[in-house]
Amino acid sequence: MEESPVAADVPEPDRARHAELARELEEHRRRYYGDDAASISDAEFDALMRELMAIEERHPELVTPESPSQKVGGALSEHLAKVTHLERLLSLDNAFNDEELDAWAERVERELAGQEYHFLCELKIDGLAVNLTYEHGRLVRAATRGTGRVGDDITANALTIADIPQRLATDDPPELVEIRGEVYMSTADFERFNAGLAAENDRRREENVRLLAEGRRPLALETLYSNPRNTAAGSLRMKDPQATAARPLRMLVHGIGARKGFDIDCQSHAYQLLHAWGLPTATHNRVVDSIAGVKEFIAHYGEHRHSVDHEIDGVVVKVDEIALQGRLSATSKVPRWAIAWKYPPEEAVGKLERIEVGIGRTGRATPYAVLAAPVLIAGSMVQYATLHNQEVVKAKGVLLGDTVVLRKAGEVIPEILGPVESLRDGTEQAFVMPTHCHECGSELRPMSEGDIDLRCPNARYCPAQIRERIAYLGGRAALDVEDLGYVAAVALTQPLEPATPPLADEGDIFNLTVEQLLPIKVLIRDPKTSLPKIDEVTGEQKIVSFFANLKGEPKKTTLSLLENLEAAKQRPLARIITALSIRRVGPVAAQALAREFRDLDRIAAASEEELAATEGVGPGIAAALVQWFAEDWHRDIIEKWRAAGVRLAEEGSDEEQAPRPLEGLTVVVTGTLTDYTRDGAKEALQHLGAKVTGSVSKKTDFVVAGDNPGSKYDKAMQLKLAVLDDDGFAVLLAQGPEAARAVAAPTPED
Repeated sequence: MEESPVAADVPEPDRARHAELARELEEHRRRYYGDDAASISDAEFDALMRELMAIEERHPELVTPESPSQKVGGALSEHLAKVTHLERLLSLDNAFNDEELDAWAERVERELAGQEYHFLCELKIDGLAVNLTYEHGRLVRAATRGTGRVGDDITANALTIADIPQRLATDDPPELVEIRGEVYMSTADFERFNAGLAAENDRRREENVRLLAEGRRPLALETLYSNPRNTAAGSLRMKDPQATAARPLRMLVHGIGARKGFDIDCQSHAYQLLHAWGLPTATHNRVVDSIAGVKEFIAHYGEHRHSVDHEIDGVVVKVDEIALQGRLSATSKVPRWAIAWKYPPEEAVGKLERIEVGIGRTGRATPYAVLAAPVLIAGSMVQYATLHNQEVVKAKGVLLGDTVVLRKAGEVIPEILGPVESLRDGTEQAFVMPTHCHECGSELRPMSEGDIDLRCPNARYCPAQIRERIAYLGGRAALDVEDLGYVAAVALTQPLEPATPPLADEGDIFNLTVEQLLPIKVLIRDPKTSLPKIDEVTGEQKIVSFFANLKGEPKKTTLSLLENLEAAKQRPLARIITALSIRRVGPVAAQALAREFRDLDRIAAASEEELAATEGVGPGIAAALVQWFAEDWHRDIIEKWRAAGVRLAEEGSDEEQAPRPLEGLTVVVTGTLTDYTRDGAKEALQHLGAKVTGSVSKKTDFVVAGDNPGSKYDKAMQLKLAVLDDDGFAVLLAQGPEAARAVAAPTPED
């Protein structure tokens, strides 16, 4: 970037830093927009941009048209024709906290003093901005945002996207309209697309064995994509429209640019018009009359950002009234009438230092990445990320020393999406999967034919498996024992003192006493390095009492743990089954088994055929159950639990069991309910015999929809299914399906 002559008066440190930031931002922008491959996370890019703008605020002479702060979008493609937009596509200012959002709202209030106005809140889709131009109702051009003034012509590729109509669905089309939106790939479609590439790579690897044996050139492997946004962007810029057509691309529209032949008063009303024209509009928008309403919308989707089918990275807030948007005007880069609230990033870029292998509760050996330094994802610092198994490491093409893209979605453990290959310097090395368990020394091997995972077969004595099973037992999916987490599981199985831990396995978990717990001492480790912490005073390793306080008395958490374990003895049978850590038997299969057999002893005595015939079980789970109960030490665990008073059967005999008025019904729960958590609603339905699924189909009998239900509600309305609100759900539970249908929400007519 060429330096302005006036910039000579700027102090050297600021001038040098500004130039350095400008070069760095331009390079990151080129990689993101030009190569569709981010070299840093959005949050890191935003931080660099904010630092540059802070320098420019102190020294306005550094603000030139070439500065990154004055540019919209990024690089243009070399092989695509260029299009000049009739009206500029602006970028948006960002707010990262309440103070910045409040400052924007206060500026709007000052400018619009005395005027009545509203805020339109909508989800910020993490896709590629596209501008569609229609003349007399016919699509004549599609272009990327590009620089905001000039974009790439992608008309041929856009025509392959089913969501984009070639003609507007109206008998009275406008003379001209530019329609702005985002092209994206849904999360589910992206996962299927990448899985397809991985499967094709497996086929090519097999073919390459033959080709190499014949001395012929091997087939190149496909590169897996790191995220849906880059996949969508790369797909739209492909030279061959047929290749684009093979990609599952979608679009949602969110604005209007230049227009002739019609007027609109509000942005929200414009969306109704666009929908009537057959254009794909989002259903998650909301008009509110105060900044408090905006914050409520932001908070809701901060908790439910994965309830929609596409990636979002924030919320866009706009003044709804078009005339007032014009009064607030815009800068050369951003509109003053809109702002983007940015959620903490769910993707980040970090340096892969090494890959280690953990052993899970069923013996599965899972490679996980260790970064050279923690990175910020979704509001927390992350240094470890899963890689699933050795085949996934190969499929993703990850090498030790790579710069990698990480993702953390919802409550899912962070995972490595793939490497940033353009940043390799030749020092990277391939990962080699270990052959033996690092905790017990057993040889790792597949446990059955066709099993892609390697496992440690030493289930009874492997310290890692025992520790993981006890931690899982206390988790939310199993017995939900507060104060029995992973750290407590380590203390109960691997203390420094006494020499023999109180738990050899999970069999004695319900017999723990205060006297057993008080002497336990553990070594404190640094969570970042796993190395022992050193006492700053003594210089020795830090060893502490885990269950006792400084006076040698039990901690509150210790007494609470024992009370919670006592209460857990009366958990429903399905949770008891889940807590046994039987391979392949998760909460859903456990519910099916408890519903069918109602007694753990009957499950243990059932044949493989009887188990497989149970709805929701099947042959694979049945075989795992038979194999588990065949082990004497597994039966010993059950007998110890029985002796401790754990309830191993549902209350009442088969003849006395409670009526199951919802038997045979399939129900989907979505949104936020007033009186039930999602898990609580699910358990209430299953207790009465209903089958609860995660997706809506024609076979669904009821959809229970709380606040902000998302796409499942939309699909239910399309299929004209019975939809229940909180009150309707209460009717379903208390009075049954016929009464619930009478109070269900009316469905749209044809």
